[in-house]
Amino acid sequence: MNQIVKQFSFGDKGREKVFKGIETLTEAVASTLGGGGECVIFEDAQGIPVITKDGVTVAELSVLLDPVENMGASLVKQAARRTVAEAGDGTTTSTVLAHAILKEFAKSPVKFTSREKRDAINNVVDKVLNNLDKQAKPVNGDMIDEVATISTNNDAELGKLIADAYRAVDLTGVVMMETSQDGNTTIEVVEGVQYEKGFTNNHFVTNHSSNTAELNNPKILLIDSAVDTIRQIQTVLEHVIKNNIALLIVGDVDAKVAAALAMNKNKGAIKVNIVPAPTHGVNRKEIFDDLALLTGATVISENLGDDLDLIDLDCLGTCIKAVSTFKDTVFQIQEDQSEDIKLIIESIKEQLLIESNPNKIVKLEKRLAMLSAKLAIVKVGGNSDVELNEKKDRVEDAICATKAAIKEGVVAGGGVALINAARNIKTKLASEQLVIGSLYYPCKTIMKNAGLEYEDINKKNVGVNVETGKTVNMFKAGIIDPVLVTKSALKNAASVASTILSTNCVMSNVRG
Repeated sequence: MNQIVKQFSFGDKGREKVFKGIETLTEAVASTLGGGGECVIFEDAQGIPVITKDGVTVAELSVLLDPVENMGASLVKQAARRTVAEAGDGTTTSTVLAHAILKEFAKSPVKFTSREKRDAINNVVDKVLNNLDKQAKPVNGDMIDEVATISTNNDAELGKLIADAYRAVDLTGVVMMETSQDGNTTIEVVEGVQYEKGFTNNHFVTNHSSNTAELNNPKILLIDSAVDTIRQIQTVLEHVIKNNIALLIVGDVDAKVAAALAMNKNKGAIKVNIVPAPTHGVNRKEIFDDLALLTGATVISENLGDDLDLIDLDCLGTCIKAVSTFKDTVFQIQEDQSEDIKLIIESIKEQLLIESNPNKIVKLEKRLAMLSAKLAIVKVGGNSDVELNEKKDRVEDAICATKAAIKEGVVAGGGVALINAARNIKTKLASEQLVIGSLYYPCKTIMKNAGLEYEDINKKNVGVNVETGKTVNMFKAGIIDPVLVTKSALKNAASVASTILSTNCVMSNVRG
């Protein structure tokens, strides 16, 4: 078996090289932080220059030549990744904090054991997290505009657009981002249920200018079993043809059956469309049940003893309109929600408040958007690919930050919340004082990026507006951050820093 030869670095020598890599990464990423932060130009795989102000993008693209230095940079990138997975933003703050903790211990004349360092970090972080929760205020009024504006690099117009998108879906709905086809940045609210499956055959298209299959007041047949022959759905077909009613089938239909229906549709004999059933998996039944609730249909399933040959017409549901593209279908339904749907929506909202798994959160949000029958899409446009990609990075950050603010509330921005917490911690331990000192770094970095000198103001929630250079109450000035972002950044930075500080041997692959 071939084995890769390793190069060993021990003690301070190994840690110093790891720290050098972290410093290089932090210098690049930290330059984007705050209202005075600047863009980074990088060269992509094809040699094309790309401009971004997104910290996680800069971090992900940073690969250092020295293997040990690169290991240090990669460890801090893990903190950034976890932060963006948990809170959707805060990657730059996480990187700055991890570097700050390591730097404070590195320059200290007092040497501590690995256990003393770890205990100091854990104790201070726990106290700060508790303090941040106490500082947090729920989002109300114009706060949502302020959070979105700050995350878009103080672009008030773009921030208001994102805030309007959240307001359009009652704050708790889903906001998504797409690339605009006409170069303009707008929001579109989809009134209806968006189901992530589209038509199966181009012959079902009714509106050729928009390439969509549109059915007005269709009957809806939900089938959780394979339809292998026309005969199995003959009763339903005879009913809709006789009464000149449109039919939408949601299910797995054999290609020959679909072709026969498409041919009859083109002849004008029937108004029909076929959309595939939900993908097989744990959510299949849930999606079918939700569609049934929204449309008033009953799901036909042979696994539950139903006979496709004996489908009762009472099992058919309906909607005002169904519009399918090749990738999804939107059901326009009655605005009045049943009590069952309202109870499920409240249950999902409660789950979202406590859920921390990013994948589960996405699934819950999609289900919430589906049952709420409302979805906002921010369509991002630009005059060039460079401008478009840079704007998309900012919009994505702002969407995530706004969602985080709505979820857990907001604290004073500009790094002031961490300074508030630092001032509230009383300790005589030198190791803990070093960790407390690291909490000032995000604010200092923001000031430095704006060309300002940091001054200790020593007043709660008071800091400097880097746009004007004036000392202000951060809440009154609308300079606020989602508390979830600040907490996630600190937790992940502390975890990585603690791991690195307890390292005594670094093994890297020997390069030829």
